[in-house]
Amino acid sequence: MKSILWFRITSVLLFLYALGHVFRFFIRDPETPEGRSVWSSMSRTRLSSDQSSATFADLYRSSGILVAALLFLEAFLAWHCSHLVGEYIADAIILGWCILLLQILDLVLSWRYFGIVQVILSLVTGTCAGIALALVTPASSF
Repeated sequence: MKSILWFRITSVLLFLYALGHVFRFFIRDPETPEGRSVWSSMSRTRLSSDQSSATFADLYRSSGILVAALLFLEAFLAWHCSHLVGEYIADAIILGWCILLLQILDLVLSWRYFGIVQVILSLVTGTCAGIALALVTPASSF
């Protein structure tokens, strides 16, 4: 398979990963009484700085939004790489390496802090990005 196809597969996987993150993060409530208790405490505990005030729940929610946005950006960049391999191979390689390194970081963090679904998604997505990078050649566009 050509690198164009592998970059597009990577992009679709990242897009699905981002959608799953949004769904899991924003739609599902804590499932256990302990989880609901922690969320309630996070919602009541305020942090204040010079000009703003936020709860721990606000910080948690905003970091989740940022992660989802970055996953969508990564999906866009992977798709864009599929267009770059034709004429701008060096740019495709640089962006491809960025995507691969982000997926390696995601794999490590998922392994340490999250579940098997995130580990598998980051492993498969990173593998696809690595295959796409390995197949980038001057003849990749044809």
